[in-house]
Amino acid sequence: MRLRVEFTTEPFDLDEAPAHALVAREVIEAAELDSVDVGPFGNTAEGGAEAVLTAVDALLRRTLESGATRISLQLNVIGESGTGESESGTGEVGK
Repeated sequence: MRLRVEFTTEPFDLDEAPAHALVAREVIEAAELDSVDVGPFGNTAEGGAEAVLTAVDALLRRTLESGATRISLQLNVIGESGTGESESGTGEVGK
């Protein structure tokens, strides 16, 4: 199974990246993921389920320890060839 995670950490600081944002970037870029897109207002990563879930666990723990007061997270199944799931994760499984 492949997963896509999208997340943001808060509080925001438009003048300088806060410590929790730098830690989030470090965690997600060091993870064994297939694609990573880090931006100032949102971050996206994709990979196998185990790699994404491991990265999300580390992301939550380390960003909270670094001062994040809110973490918004969305996790989607994006499927694999032959599973019956569409690339957006909205298809029917097993058909």
